[in-house]
Amino acid sequence: MILPLQFFLSLEATLQENLLPRCAVEVSPGEALDRLLPFLDRLPVVALAFPAFNDGRSYSKAELLRSRFGYRGDIRATGDVLIDQIPHMLRCGISSFEVKNETTLRRLEAGRRGGVPLHYQPSAAAPAGRGKYSWRRASQ
Repeated sequence: MILPLQFFLSLEATLQENLLPRCAVEVSPGEALDRLLPFLDRLPVVALAFPAFNDGRSYSKAELLRSRFGYRGDIRATGDVLIDQIPHMLRCGISSFEVKNETTLRRLEAGRRGGVPLHYQPSAAAPAGRGKYSWRRASQ
């Protein structure tokens, strides 16, 4: 069960605590993560909304959840998830996807994830290996 952040926060404290082990909270791009922080240690899934393929604010939220807030649960991308975005989403710390796009589904079912094999910037995910140069990282 995925609950919108505002709905989850509007619930009484006892109900929130009862729901925490078995629900996910979805954060929209315009919503701050701050109000969700007290629940992260008990929340198994944080869903990040991607309402349009060109709205990248949820990438930053995934990175913050992993690196700054130390969240180790499942971060799920929901909404308009396209095949070209998946490698970068994985690098930002997203660990599961709710995919509705038919082309993306077909490519994933065929095992064709795509992406660029080398990166110059660090990521929330541990690099698969390094090349001869410290600034070049292999993709996972």
